[in-house]
Amino acid sequence: MTDPRMAAASTANMLAQPGFGLVAAVDPANHAVRVTLQPAGVESGWIPCGAMQVGSLRIACLPDLGTHVVVMPVEGDAEHAVLACPIYDAVMRPPVSPATGDHAQPGEVLVMAGCGAPPAGGGTAPGGADPHGPWWHITASAIHAGAGNASAVLANGAIGWKVGNVGMVLDANGLSVTGGAITTDGDMTAQGTVTGAADVRAAGISGRGHTHPVGSAPGVTGAPQ
Repeated sequence: MTDPRMAAASTANMLAQPGFGLVAAVDPANHAVRVTLQPAGVESGWIPCGAMQVGSLRIACLPDLGTHVVVMPVEGDAEHAVLACPIYDAVMRPPVSPATGDHAQPGEVLVMAGCGAPPAGGGTAPGGADPHGPWWHITASAIHAGAGNASAVLANGAIGWKVGNVGMVLDANGLSVTGGAITTDGDMTAQGTVTGAADVRAAGISGRGHTHPVGSAPGVTGAPQ
């Protein structure tokens, strides 16, 4: 009499198992990849790359060549597999947020571009990173985004932007700009008072230091007090 446990174990050993691999080719149009399976070194055929979302909202994010991934056979069939997900490893490490100076914590999402591609040809170091690459980090208290020396923060009660040394904040008190001038090629209208701590100029004429002729008499008026 056959022991059902032995039969089950034998059947399980005949089924393809999940495994690791390195992405060998990418087909963006079909969101598919070819994977070099480890440790055998055998390259798969084209297999679907698992997506974050498919429907009226669609998210496409394909792995780079050389990315370390997990491959799942469908119903144990090695000829029908799917790339389940990419994984970090000893070479490709999780990114550090420019906003917090730390890795993404539980309950957060961090997206960074230009981090450096996985090593090619069995290398041990990722490609060069782009210090100006865009990034986006959502935390429990704010949404941060940036690219190079430009950044933005959306939090409860305020939105802030910064480019270099110039900053701008919009909150319940109004809009404030620091570190730079405000320039417009259109009209500017104020319903309230326009205050200038140094001066106000119109067509190059100083509102603080201008003078006027005195009728038909010689001389001019003094500067505004």
